[in-house]
Amino acid sequence: MKNYLRKHPEVRTIRVAAADLNGQPRGKRVPSRFADKVVEDGTRFPLSVLNLDIWGEDIDDSPLVFESGDADGVLKPTERGFLPMPWLEAPTALLPIWMFREDGRPYEGDPRQALRTVVDRYKEKGLTPVVAVELEFFLIDDSGRNLQVPISPRSNKRRKAAETMSIRALDQFDTFFTDLYDACEAMDIPADTAISEAGLGQFEINLMHGDDALRAADDAWLFKILVKGLARRHGFAASFMAKPYEDYAGSGLHTHFSVVDKNGANIFDDGGPKGTALMRHAVAGCINAMHDSTLIFAPHLNSYDRMVPGAHAPSGICWAYENRTAAIRIPSGSSAARRIEHRVAGGDVNPYLMLTAILGAALNGIEDGIEPPEPITGNAYALELDRIPGTWGKAINAFEQSAIIPRLFSPEMIRNLVLTKRQELFYMAELSPNEQVEIYLDTV
Repeated sequence: MKNYLRKHPEVRTIRVAAADLNGQPRGKRVPSRFADKVVEDGTRFPLSVLNLDIWGEDIDDSPLVFESGDADGVLKPTERGFLPMPWLEAPTALLPIWMFREDGRPYEGDPRQALRTVVDRYKEKGLTPVVAVELEFFLIDDSGRNLQVPISPRSNKRRKAAETMSIRALDQFDTFFTDLYDACEAMDIPADTAISEAGLGQFEINLMHGDDALRAADDAWLFKILVKGLARRHGFAASFMAKPYEDYAGSGLHTHFSVVDKNGANIFDDGGPKGTALMRHAVAGCINAMHDSTLIFAPHLNSYDRMVPGAHAPSGICWAYENRTAAIRIPSGSSAARRIEHRVAGGDVNPYLMLTAILGAALNGIEDGIEPPEPITGNAYALELDRIPGTWGKAINAFEQSAIIPRLFSPEMIRNLVLTKRQELFYMAELSPNEQVEIYLDTV
């Protein structure tokens, strides 16, 4: 890690940052001449910092604050090391960190540590999840009272129309996307295909699959930070909020995953289109946990505006082969690449918590050997199905009262997340719709 700064003497400052429960980067600015101390000894800030609300405020009744004296955690660099920050004007490096207790134990309220726990469960069984994510986001002109599509740098026109898989829409913002791909390469984020989506100024970029779930979550977290920061350099906003426009589809964050054994064989591959019994068990685990995990997949008030039938956001609990109306889809293609696509999460999620919930639920199903219901056919929106909670309050209650969630998350994580979301629920009710959009636009 130290070699990075020696190879880049132009870097005068660094940022050290960890993801809080809402996926917000929390940390410090440090002069680069003191970076060696951070690498060797880590840094410190209160445990409560990873448990702030969406405004960055303490949780009123959290035992992490006054009750415990607002004690410190110790934050150490992750294996990612230093990364450039191409969205800033001055040459700057980012050092991702995660939190431990004073005695060296992982802090269970850290979202990255939650995902590490699930990855360790897989390792104990000689299994490794292989993960890829698809991230949808909006480019937005937020300079006026109402949100709009940005003016195209090429045509100086504002095109107020959906542009599903439009090459023209991609070309209109070619300078931004060229800079974005260059930045992803510099940060070693495996950005693959880009397409325009069905919303106003909406796009999707896929990140390539890999056999390191922690790295996949890192990539998604860093990608969101990068896209939002780089868009501002180009004179507009980028947002992963679930539903900025009432009349258009919202943004999802779809997860594709398979599982390989110690020999590298895909345990979902049966040589044909149906997949193995282990794949069905994983599907069943995801189905069983979906209702109670909704708070992870839809963590904000605005998230529930996306979860309406017919808007490309599944709300019925079901699975299917090659069917994008289902919450869980088994894509077609080569049997060697047989995988599960989990389609419920919005773009506004914390990637670490999302992968913890999905991969943990799948492993529960594998461990329990349970069978899913029959796969659906046809339009899931038109079927009578069990539904995920339709409101934020119901999702918080389901998460808190669940018998399944304690198999996925630690008691501390469950408590912290519930307290955080109840506080946000209370204060969001005091804001106008425009004020709610304003806070979500730049945060999630």
